[in-house]
Amino acid sequence: MDTIPHLTTPRTRLTVIGPEHAAAIAAYYCANREHLEPWEPLRDAAFYTVAGWRARAADLRAAFARGTAAPLVVLAPEAERVIGICQFSQIVRGSFQACYLGYSLGREWEGRGLMREAAAAGIAYVFDTLGLHRIMANHMPRNERSARLLQHLGFEREGYARAYLNIAGRWEDHVLNALINPRMPAGRTLA
Repeated sequence: MDTIPHLTTPRTRLTVIGPEHAAAIAAYYCANREHLEPWEPLRDAAFYTVAGWRARAADLRAAFARGTAAPLVVLAPEAERVIGICQFSQIVRGSFQACYLGYSLGREWEGRGLMREAAAAGIAYVFDTLGLHRIMANHMPRNERSARLLQHLGFEREGYARAYLNIAGRWEDHVLNALINPRMPAGRTLA
C-alpha cells in the first residue's frame, strides 16, 4: 500500500503506526501498563521503551506496506498524544478477504465513546478502502467493556473458544465475533 491513511473523527485522529510515534506509544503503554496488563499478552521490557517501539513501529509500517496489517494509532486531535491503538492484523486476501481487530484505550479516556468512534473510522477504512469482507474481534467473557463496544459496532457473536489466547500468562477463553462488510457484493473479483 502506498498511501498512509489519515482518518479524522470528531474527537480523534488515526494514522498508521510508524517510527515517528515511538516515543508517544511508549509513553502510552508505560502510563497504562497496569490498566492494560489483564487484557494483553505478557510483554518484555523492550515493549515499554522508545527504542523497542522504534523497531516495532518500523515492522508494523512494513506490514502495512505489504498489505498484511493496518496498525492504527489513535491520537488526541489537538496533539500527538496517543490515547489508544486500533490494529487490524493478519489481513488475508483471496477468497477470505478478512482480518482481526485488536484495540486498547488509555484509562483516562474510557467511558466517552472514543474507542467506538475511532474503531468505526478504522472499520470504514478497512471495508471501503482496503475492500475486506470480514473483520473478526474476540474478547474474554469477563471483559464487558469490550463486549459492549463490539456490540455497538455491529459485531455478531459467532462462537466461543476455550483456552484461545495466552493473556497475562494464562490461557483465556474468548467469545468470537465478526462483522461482515454490508457493501461488498457477492461475486466480486478478489485480489
